[in-house]
Amino acid sequence: MPNFGYHLARAEGRIVRALYGALFSLLPAVPPPARQLPFEVFSYSGEAALPEQVASIRSLLRYAGRPARFTVVSDGTHTSRSLARLRALDPVVATSLASEWLPADGPAPFREYLATHPTGKQLALIMSLPREQPALYLDSDVLFFPGAHELASLGADARFLADCGLSADDRLFRAPTERAAPVNTGVLFLTAPLDWSQSIERFLALEGAPIFFTNQTMTHLTMHANGVAPFDPQQFVLQLDDQFIYPDRHASARIVLRHYVNPVRHKFWTALWR
Repeated sequence: MPNFGYHLARAEGRIVRALYGALFSLLPAVPPPARQLPFEVFSYSGEAALPEQVASIRSLLRYAGRPARFTVVSDGTHTSRSLARLRALDPVVATSLASEWLPADGPAPFREYLATHPTGKQLALIMSLPREQPALYLDSDVLFFPGAHELASLGADARFLADCGLSADDRLFRAPTERAAPVNTGVLFLTAPLDWSQSIERFLALEGAPIFFTNQTMTHLTMHANGVAPFDPQQFVLQLDDQFIYPDRHASARIVLRHYVNPVRHKFWTALWR
């Protein structure tokens, strides 16, 4: 029997996304944020994710506050019009190219990965953070909720988004215990430079080309090597347990955010609609 709830939710998500993208110019301005956030925000995305990126930024400003700066780092596919639309969202929004975030030195094979691979470019940005002050890194498909006011008091400790399952490049692991407490790169709070030497060493020992999850596995290893703890998974949500049903089990005024990864991306839009 067809799963009508699942297909209805997906159809609803497609319709809302299409309308949102078509009506950018008619969206009301975000009310002046009620608070200032003591950190910068960075997001890596491309033209294909423009509607999600716009909605994510607007939800952060609405529910969390205005950061010192929100920099959208483009993978190079954005049009000049789209970059202008992003900057027009708020005075703190800026844009830059992924090529501006490449490290100045390092082994040639690793630099090539950071410069050319789609998720390698994302990793180059993450490895560059923080700069002058703490940094919150976000994927474009992160939506904020009323509980996001708690971001103003994140504190001095780095944090990562706990994944609901391990999505990794298994070639980088050396022991089964290293697979525990999976890290997702969709949300990271970084307060000081991290030591990436272990994961870079393992990257250089890889046999074969990097894959989509190589960057996430390197981040996973680095977070644990540096003693970084996860965000509270009840408030910083990444879940797939409602993928095949109509409602969003986790969207509520109590949570800070939800990272709507690909299998539940349609729920990003149904949550926004409601």
